[in-house]
Amino acid sequence: QLQVAESGGGLVQPGGSLRLSCTASGSTFARYAFGWFRQAPGKGREGVSCITSANSTNYFLVSGQGRFTISRDNSQNTVFLQMTSLKPEDSAIYYCARYIDNFCSQYSNWVASWGQGTQVTVSS
Repeated sequence: QLQVAESGGGLVQPGGSLRLSCTASGSTFARYAFGWFRQAPGKGREGVSCITSANSTNYFLVSGQGRFTISRDNSQNTVFLQMTSLKPEDSAIYYCARYIDNFCSQYSNWVASWGQGTQVTVSS
């Protein structure tokens, strides 16, 4: 089964940028859609963005429009989330998700496997 693991989180000042990476094990990476979710303290997990194997993308957060960019490199089994102009309200644990098939959804019930999460803290 394809497992995923995130990296790239950390502490950044407001207005700064971060690039999260999600690396998947296994040879079937290109068959699936992948996405990013986040969960802030005291809140539910929400979909951020997703990308299919054909690089069709969806962005689920109105607040992230124009600031977040998802991409993937099938040759390296990696999905990226580039985040710019970060705000304190972007602080959360960000999770990489592999969907059950090659389609995207903002709902977590379509996720087949999760990474362990990476903390993003936006603070001065």
